[in-house]
Amino acid sequence: MLLTILGCSGSAPGPGAAASGYLIEAAGASIVVDLGNGTLAALQGHRDPFTLDALLLSHLHPDHCADVSALTVLRRYHPRPPYDTRARRLPVHAPQEAADRLGAAYAPSAAERAETDLSDVLDFQPLRPGPRRIGPFEVTVFPVTHPCEAYGFRIRYEDRVLAYTGDTGPCPELDELAAGADLLLAEATWPDHPNPTPDLHLSGKQAGELAKSAGAQRLLVTHVASWFDVDEVVGEAAEAFAGPTLRAVAGHRHEV
Repeated sequence: MLLTILGCSGSAPGPGAAASGYLIEAAGASIVVDLGNGTLAALQGHRDPFTLDALLLSHLHPDHCADVSALTVLRRYHPRPPYDTRARRLPVHAPQEAADRLGAAYAPSAAERAETDLSDVLDFQPLRPGPRRIGPFEVTVFPVTHPCEAYGFRIRYEDRVLAYTGDTGPCPELDELAAGADLLLAEATWPDHPNPTPDLHLSGKQAGELAKSAGAQRLLVTHVASWFDVDEVVGEAAEAFAGPTLRAVAGHRHEV
């Protein structure tokens, strides 16, 4: 598998930095996990969006799904798409309310109500805990702890595993999600502090502790909010985890 970081700024895009989005490729297939603010532009520098096999959305906060509106425009109105986009809708594996919520984000005005149905170009498939097959990828969906319906993904191709926490506070499901992963892509929004908001995000220290307890081979720290010092957060993770600990950087690619 090849992982490309489209964006990794936590909670909101930062200066010159897109929010969360990750391109995963193997055996000629490709999926995107999350499509936050600015990530569609980044995606087009690496892959033709019309060639995607699926989009997975971990949850419906804008920094993880805002560019679905732009993707809808591209698929609806491109003058020379490579195929009939209405005959080949893009599968979108997302939380239960995705069709309604993303439709409202696309066309919030009452006068445009007909435009809120995105099913002409997108095929919404609700997420549920457990395994599902997407092309050559075996994706196992785990519920995680966040203020809204939210999931992490364990993505396997052949004998390689990429684990992605999505946005989450500490929860028991993370240990199974990350167990023995070749690469753990873990959010770490902030430096560790004694009284964090519960059930919201991981700190750098907590991401490192998760990698250690789960026996992950490598840790890739992502989703650091732009108003925190990313080196401090990644440093905390590295102190807690003895294995290779890397900082997610937009445009960087990682073999899994």
